Amino acid sequence: MRSPFRRGTLGIVASAPVSRTAAGSSTGSSAGSGFGLSLARFAGYAAILLLVVAVATPLLWMVTGAFKTSREIRTLPTVWWPSALQWNSFGDIRASIVNFTEAWQAAPFGRFYINSLIITIGGMILELVNAVLTAYALAFLRFPRKNLIFVLILAALMVPSQVTIIPTYVLLGRTFPDVFGIPSWINTYQGMIVPGAATAFGTFLLRQAFLGLPRDVFDAAKVDGCGHLRLLWDIVIPMAKPVMVTFALISMVAKWNDYLWPLIITNETAMRPLTVGITYLFDAEGNTNYGVVMAATIFVIAPLLAVFIWAQRYIIEGMTAGATKG
Repeated sequence: MRSPFRRGTLGIVASAPVSRTAAGSSTGSSAGSGFGLSLARFAGYAAILLLVVAVATPLLWMVTGAFKTSREIRTLPTVWWPSALQWNSFGDIRASIVNFTEAWQAAPFGRFYINSLIITIGGMILELVNAVLTAYALAFLRFPRKNLIFVLILAALMVPSQVTIIPTYVLLGRTFPDVFGIPSWINTYQGMIVPGAATAFGTFLLRQAFLGLPRDVFDAAKVDGCGHLRLLWDIVIPMAKPVMVTFALISMVAKWNDYLWPLIITNETAMRPLTVGITYLFDAEGNTNYGVVMAATIFVIAPLLAVFIWAQRYIIEGMTAGATKG
């Protein structure tokens, strides 16, 4: 008869028989867990695929529509590949860009580009400088009611920008000229740029980024006699560069795509940006050539795509800043 004990290196150890039920249960649980993870991963990939399709389909239709004729655009079922892109000679290539030529000649898009660049670059710089200085003060300086000011800035995030359009228009068009004796800011670059320089979101984003920077570096710099301006320029800004580039890109996209405020503050064609200029291509009687409109839309989004491709590394670093330690 086999003894229920076995001799080990440290003496006699009782050997318990392995339960087949427990082993089977463990194997089944492991298989079920693996199936659950595979199902969750498949659902995640399916959601990403649906999101990509939802985002890419309108873009694909816009790009191909810029090369289509009006008949091809209105044809059902949809013609995804335009006949103009079936190149057999250099003449076919020139014919395929006829919509771009017509769009450029239908309105002063060169002037629209200049206006958009001035508004976007000037507004982005002012907004970034304002956000950096305000965030630095809220993160590192001591002054009365600092937390209350921060709460008020956060409250400003809940106010829709459309609510302030009429008061701002009256302020720039009538109040400033009457009180200070200056010309009206209607139809001016400063009228389009200055009101957007204040940013609650940028202040909040950069303040949180500044608070996440290592305090030991700042303490060592202060011991060496580093003042606030030098601390900001030589230490804070280089360390927070990814977050700042991310916010600068967000600001740039918002300024470049802004439509309502430039439409209201300007009433001259020569002062209007690209977003408002596209409306000149629509026909009031409904005879709009949407191929020309799609070509003009590419004029608007092409610079943004180029900037995004250049800055995507900084965007990823800014979005993942603080996500890992060590």
